[in-house]
Amino acid sequence: MAYKGQENLDHLNPRKVGVLVTNLGTPDAPETGALRRYLREFLSDPRVVEIPRFIWFFILNLVILVIRPPKSAKAYKGVWTKDGSPLLVYSLAQGEGIRQRLQKKYGDGVVVRVAMRYGNPSIASQLQAFEDEGIRKLIVLPLYPQYSGSTNGSTFDAVAQDFMGRRLLPDLRFISHYPDYPPYIQAMAEHIRAYREKNGSADKLVFSFHGVPKRFLLKGDPYFHECHQTSQLLAKALGLSDDQWMTTFQSRFGAEEWLQPYTDATLKALPGQGVKSVQVFCPGFSADCLETVEEIDEENRGYFEQAGGDSFAYISAMNAEPVHLDALTQLIEDNLQGWQPEDNQADKP
Repeated sequence: MAYKGQENLDHLNPRKVGVLVTNLGTPDAPETGALRRYLREFLSDPRVVEIPRFIWFFILNLVILVIRPPKSAKAYKGVWTKDGSPLLVYSLAQGEGIRQRLQKKYGDGVVVRVAMRYGNPSIASQLQAFEDEGIRKLIVLPLYPQYSGSTNGSTFDAVAQDFMGRRLLPDLRFISHYPDYPPYIQAMAEHIRAYREKNGSADKLVFSFHGVPKRFLLKGDPYFHECHQTSQLLAKALGLSDDQWMTTFQSRFGAEEWLQPYTDATLKALPGQGVKSVQVFCPGFSADCLETVEEIDEENRGYFEQAGGDSFAYISAMNAEPVHLDALTQLIEDNLQGWQPEDNQADKP
C-alpha cells in the first residue's frame, strides 16, 4: 500500500494546532442528481443503517435512490438560500466565528477548518489541507452534543479511515460529546430566554431531538439518555416546572420503532390534551437545516394547527450567534490544555 506523505516535510516548522469542526452534511445543490449522490454516501454508511450490506445494497439502489431523491430535492429547494444550504452556510459561519475568537488569543498558532461527514467540504480534503499546512496536533469537534454511534462514531470512523492511508499522523483529540457542558447549556438557556422575552412563552416547551432506531439504545448507544440529560439541565437552567416542558424525537423513517415519544405524534395529540400553544427548540441541532426549517417549522407546525392548536413557534437553532460561538470556543480551549500553539502572533491590546 502506498501511504500519502510529504517528501520535503520541514520538521522545524512551528507546531500549529488544527481544529476540525464537523457536521452531518448537505447536497451540493437542491437537485435530484445531487441528492442521489449525497443520499448514496449517507445511507451507505453502516453506522447509519445497520442492515446486512448485501440486503441493504438492493434496498438502497433499487428503491430508496429511485424514489427519495426527487422528493428530497423538492424539500431542499424550499429551504435553500442564495448562499446555499442553510446547514453549510451556518457551519462555515460558525467556523469563521471560532477562528476569530481563537486567533485573538493564539494568533496563527491555531488553524480552524470546517468539514461535512457526507458531501463537501469533505473530512478527507480538510485533513489533507491540515497536513499541507504542517499541522501536527489536531482537535476534532463534531457538532453533535449528544453522542450516537451513527453521528459522532461515524465521524471518528471517517477520520480514522483517512489516517489509515497517511504516513505521518498528527496527535489527535476527539471531542466525542458535550451533552452536559455548562457553557453549552447556558448558551441555549440564554438563547431561549431572549426569544421568550421578545415573543412571550407558551403552554409547553418541546425539546425535539433527531431520532434513531430504538434498537440502537437497546444495544448500548447512550444517545437517548444524553438527550434527556441535556433536556433536564436546560429545563433547570430556564427554571421550568415538569409540566412546562417535554422531550420528543423526530425525523424517523421506515417501519422500525424509533426512540419515543415521536415529535409529530406528540404535536398532533397536545391540543386534545388542552395544550393550545407550544414552542419547539431542537437542542441537538447546532445549525438550522432541512430537519428544523422544513420538518419542524413547516410540517409539524401544520400537524399542531390542524389538531386544534392555536399558537406554534419554532425557536431557531443557535447557529452562529455569539453566545453559541463563545461556548464552542471554550470547549475547544478546554481541549487545548497542554498544547501550547507555537508561532503565537495573537492580537495585542
